[in-house]
Amino acid sequence: MSETALWRERVATQSIRQVSSQAERRARGTSQWPGKQPRHHRAIFVSDTHLGTRGCKAEQLADFLARNSCETLFLVGDIVDGWRLKRRWYWPASHHRVLQEVLAKVHAGARVVYIPGNHDEAFRHYCERSIAGVEIAHEAAYETADGKRLLVLHGDRFDGVLACAKWLAHLGDWAYAVALDLNEICGAMRRSLGLPYWSLSAYLKHKVKNAVEYISRFQSVVAREARLRGYDGVVCGHIHHATIEHIDGILYVNDGDWVESCTAVVEDACGHLEILRWSVFGERHGAVPDATLTGELVTASA
Repeated sequence: MSETALWRERVATQSIRQVSSQAERRARGTSQWPGKQPRHHRAIFVSDTHLGTRGCKAEQLADFLARNSCETLFLVGDIVDGWRLKRRWYWPASHHRVLQEVLAKVHAGARVVYIPGNHDEAFRHYCERSIAGVEIAHEAAYETADGKRLLVLHGDRFDGVLACAKWLAHLGDWAYAVALDLNEICGAMRRSLGLPYWSLSAYLKHKVKNAVEYISRFQSVVAREARLRGYDGVVCGHIHHATIEHIDGILYVNDGDWVESCTAVVEDACGHLEILRWSVFGERHGAVPDATLTGELVTASA
């Protein structure tokens, strides 16, 4: 290993220890949101946060993690955007706080499972290991409270573009970053007018016929994989399209993302799965924002 690589590993290890120590103090301390008791879930599934990019809604994500506790937290890939960080370093305090909130859950006794995706594929070298109490795995099996066996994976290996032309995926990532920059401009204008968050990039994606067909094909292929492997359902990310639906008798769950829709999937004590859309309205400098969430409640046995 080169001296540069050794230095980077030491810095990363020290950073993880520092964040872990801060998170432990956070877990022992009082809530950052006085007067608001965290909503408890049996499990939370989050993916495609893309920490390390300007498009990541880190403040909303940290707020969500602080206000929602769980027994098991699944980080379903593309948590850190290594592709973008290689080109340009970007790591503000809000992204650091997300890591603190994740590790605070570890110190509070929750099981945290990290399943790397394509943007954080470097962490796949650490699969079957545990770092700061976080389990790292290629995929996971999870049983809901009502007995449904779910396969949990990121989903990038079912993406034909990544499998056949990775350079095209990087080109698409660049174009997507441009769309997210436009999204930020649109969001700033809407906030100045007192309007709620709305994703321009998500709107454009759902209006393009090829994108809609791609999403449909991806969902079918992933559901087929779960069925062939004997699972009742599958939880994935990758395509930034949150949904809970049945495909050929298989429960297909996608937990969305935190660059456009700000969504997560949660399970309650009875095994019901729900999509939470976390958005901030009326944000003011120096004020604690009010979070408004809406959920689509879906019963896994339906």
